[in-house]
Amino acid sequence: MRFTYHIFICTNQRPNGDPRGCCANNDSEHFRDFFKQEIDRLGLKEKVRANKAGCLDHCMYGPAVVVYPDGVWYWVGSENDVTEIMESHIVKGKVVERLLIPG
Repeated sequence: MRFTYHIFICTNQRPNGDPRGCCANNDSEHFRDFFKQEIDRLGLKEKVRANKAGCLDHCMYGPAVVVYPDGVWYWVGSENDVTEIMESHIVKGKVVERLLIPG
């Protein structure tokens, strides 16, 4: 099966107090599960895949998310952010500017 989009969510765990931050300590596993729920809700299971990722090297923004093949980097802080990425970027093709990781 070929997917139109792959959404990689950093679930990397760093020690507490690491100055780079840690996506896993900011609920990234929950957000990955919520991305999967949104994929189901929107009927996109055959087109979109939400994957765990190791460190994406943007921990200071965390949780870090990258959407391929577009190569768009986001941070998420709430379920509403996940829903907005899904409904705007994945369904409508419109990047969610407010959630972009500076690059």
